[in-house]
Amino acid sequence: MVYLVFSYISYVIPYKIQPICTKMIIEIENTLVSMDIITECFCCDLGKCKGRCCIEGDAGAPVTLDEMAQIEDDLDAVWSDLSASAQSVIDAQGVAYTDVEGELVTSIVNGKDCVFTCYQDLETPDGTVENCCLCAYERAYRAGKTRWCKPISCALYPIRVKTLKNGITALTYNRWEVCRDAVEKGRRMNLPIYKFLREPLITRFGEQWYKTLCEVARELPGHLS
Repeated sequence: MVYLVFSYISYVIPYKIQPICTKMIIEIENTLVSMDIITECFCCDLGKCKGRCCIEGDAGAPVTLDEMAQIEDDLDAVWSDLSASAQSVIDAQGVAYTDVEGELVTSIVNGKDCVFTCYQDLETPDGTVENCCLCAYERAYRAGKTRWCKPISCALYPIRVKTLKNGITALTYNRWEVCRDAVEKGRRMNLPIYKFLREPLITRFGEQWYKTLCEVARELPGHLS
């Protein structure tokens, strides 16, 4: 049995909240969830960013060995959508590599662009986004060409997932200037991160885990729920 602690009040429920490094951390089963995943807002605004998260940064997207195998299996379905530079990188080093932190990530072009990016004019409820950067695998999936969409790390962004040495899985909110417009849009919509990412969170951690996370949010006075 574990506890949820609010100041001097304790509730006997299947999760607990604890302060770690001055930040509140929610413990659900074998995961640690940063409180700002509940309290902060986010909603991708492709009309403003045009998918810049796929072409900025200094490393590719984290992938598992299973996802790497899936990427290789479906490579023919997206090959013609990739740039010549991306194709050359894949031919030379493969679809993924180990970054400086020892993590397996997708290959990149020019030190920053994911090799699996492609561009097209995208119709959204807010209008046409010209020359929007998209994931070639997700586009192929939505067109019915593949049965696999994209790495779960991409679907979960701006949440980052890391397995700690003790086997516990930690979820943190990755704040990035590239996503400033997404934060502003999320605040206008009053849409917390955990609700924006409902489907990928369920895919990664399960329906019951997500239900418990929602229960935590409802127990937090003054926070978004």
